[in-house]
Amino acid sequence: MEPTANRTGETHIDRERAKRAEAQGEALGERLHALIVHAEQVALTVAQGVHGRRRIGPGETFWQYRPYDVMDAATDVDWRRSARSDSLFVRDTEWEAAQSVWIWRDASPSMKFASHKTLPNKSDRADLLAIALAALLLRGGERVGLLGHEQRPASGRGVLERFSSHLLFEQDAGESLPDAVTLPRNAQLVLIGDMLAEPELLHRRVAAYADRNVRGLILQVLDPAELDIPYRGRVRFSGMEGEGEELLNRVEALREGYRGRIDAHRDALRQIARISGWTYLLHSTEKPPEHALLSLFEALEHGTGRNR
Repeated sequence: MEPTANRTGETHIDRERAKRAEAQGEALGERLHALIVHAEQVALTVAQGVHGRRRIGPGETFWQYRPYDVMDAATDVDWRRSARSDSLFVRDTEWEAAQSVWIWRDASPSMKFASHKTLPNKSDRADLLAIALAALLLRGGERVGLLGHEQRPASGRGVLERFSSHLLFEQDAGESLPDAVTLPRNAQLVLIGDMLAEPELLHRRVAAYADRNVRGLILQVLDPAELDIPYRGRVRFSGMEGEGEELLNRVEALREGYRGRIDAHRDALRQIARISGWTYLLHSTEKPPEHALLSLFEALEHGTGRNR
């Protein structure tokens, strides 16, 4: 049977496809808006407890007075301020060059896993943390970019919505590890994902960035069931990336062996980060996102200090 068409040539099937596309677009738009609102709330909570990423360096903006140190030059002394006390003081100015921070999050199928309906899946939590981190950095005047996207890092109004839109709409499917993208020397890179790929593959990617003096951190996002198998009895496990299925009896008997393997995997990630001068962090999805965001922000602050 041929689909019927009206005078304009539009078929019933065309109209149905258009309706579905419109409904999907509206749903994605609502999700984007809700996610940005949530991310900004998380960022605001963390921002109230930190002081931003201000750094000592060349600039004209006054930051603070501090006591003179033997490593300071005599020309650094602020004699007018020092005259008002019995001690010498140095006038610090704020480093005015904004940092460029690239963010990548894992969009592979395994990120859709959640062990319980009360928990977010790993993908939703990674999206939230990526956007909240961008919001927090933008509040501090930093430039933020999405790794692998052609648009360069930017700051200012409107950047967060563009960043979030690219994150959700252009990376709905992806590899479990970032591509080897050329970044400027001394840039910073944040990788967010479950990091369950072979450690040697991640090592090669991180080492390539570290060779260009790109500093960064690895945030491993896992469901609590991936850290400690909570199941008992007969359980069927289904791979989310084409690994197939396996039915296991008395799965609790495998718990100790599994713990050893996941701990060894995490140790390998720590080693990769350590030898590259990066930072490794772990976040479990049953914990508040604010905890992970604060750890990310503090790790970037520490990394910037070492870079300098």
